[in-house]
Amino acid sequence: MRNRYMHKSEIDIITLGCSKNLVDAERVMRRLEVAGYTCVHDAPEPKGEIAIINTCGFIGDAKEESINMILQMAERKKHRQLRQLYVMGCLSQRYMQELTAEIPEVDGWYGKFDYDNLITRLTQPSSLPFREGLGVGFPYERTITTPPHYTYVKISEGCNRFCSYCAIPLITGRHTSRPMDEILDEVRWLVSKGVKEFNVIAQDLSSYGLDIYHEHRLAELIDKMAEIEGVQWIRLHYAYPTDFPYDILPVMARHPNICKYLDIALQHCTDRMLSLMRRHISAAEQDALLERIRREVPGITLRTTLMVGHPGETEEDFEALKTWVKKQRFDRMGAFAYCEEEGTYAANHYEDDIPQAVKEQRLDELMLIQEQIAAEKSEQKVGTTQRVIIDRREGDYFIGRTQADSPEVDCEVLIPVEGLALSVGEFYDVRITSYEGVDLYGTL
Repeated sequence: MRNRYMHKSEIDIITLGCSKNLVDAERVMRRLEVAGYTCVHDAPEPKGEIAIINTCGFIGDAKEESINMILQMAERKKHRQLRQLYVMGCLSQRYMQELTAEIPEVDGWYGKFDYDNLITRLTQPSSLPFREGLGVGFPYERTITTPPHYTYVKISEGCNRFCSYCAIPLITGRHTSRPMDEILDEVRWLVSKGVKEFNVIAQDLSSYGLDIYHEHRLAELIDKMAEIEGVQWIRLHYAYPTDFPYDILPVMARHPNICKYLDIALQHCTDRMLSLMRRHISAAEQDALLERIRREVPGITLRTTLMVGHPGETEEDFEALKTWVKKQRFDRMGAFAYCEEEGTYAANHYEDDIPQAVKEQRLDELMLIQEQIAAEKSEQKVGTTQRVIIDRREGDYFIGRTQADSPEVDCEVLIPVEGLALSVGEFYDVRITSYEGVDLYGTL
């Protein structure tokens, strides 16, 4: 008997991990909705009769989060609060055989690239509420789960870099670019739906076009995207420093609707560590890249990610990293401690020789340095006027972001309501009056 708290023909979609996973979940949602289901994304209290978990398998913490969510949903199924449970994404792509044996409550396991089979299974006549005359017009159509004024545009899958520590190529396979015309059509479609801000994402932006056009084509793609009427902000995420496409820099400098923002993971700063990490770039080349980016795109916001505790990292390497971070003064910086991933070069060739306590201590030291840098940079913005897009109202404040702030991961601007009638998704000129930590406060 169906549990009375279970909503018939409703599917809960639960997305874990990165924004690339989110795009996949949105495509699944769109096709299931067209088929007649009601889809709810990341509900605080799932009540659908079917649940689909889109998993992450990047690092230990992400894998643990995915496993815990699967077990939580499996428990709901045991108590008849759920009729069917499906799992897709990176974790099941990598560990499907082991997971199938360990968690029998799951009705179907699907990888990162075969969710078409999941949709086919759920849209068979016997399982559909209704579907006659329905269809999806284009492969890129999706249900936007972010606030309607911004979204993510995935331009490629996979990675050819094979850094020592990274399992992503083992999960997603070789780098595969999407055709440029298809991406531009998607952007036009998104504009027609009211999207203004486009966060361009890929595991490796720098390699866009090499596989299908046999040359770097990122600059051409972004140039054409910036020319589309209605595109008000474009932001670039996850460039790779080796073989960086320098022709993107004049494009960024030329177009006012391309945010002066670049997310480029650098990981470390010494020749020794860059070599151990198999980054295929020297410390001098990396520094020259950063200098050129800042020179050709004045005022650019640089976000990076660094790693501590990789096998072989000495105290001298770590001290050099701290000194380098103080010198570079990145606008945004994340860091994480090395976690051995089976099948990677590091797992097969290095000993994980640094105690976890040392890794955590180094991580804390590095982030403490960055917190001070971030606070100083926030202080420098006091008294300036920033163009801000409003994301939401929260209590007594409107919450927005500048072009230097990507959704979810960066800073926010808080504007006291005080009788204002600001519209979510609209841009306003805001004078920054103060800051707290990395967040800014301002008035119109």
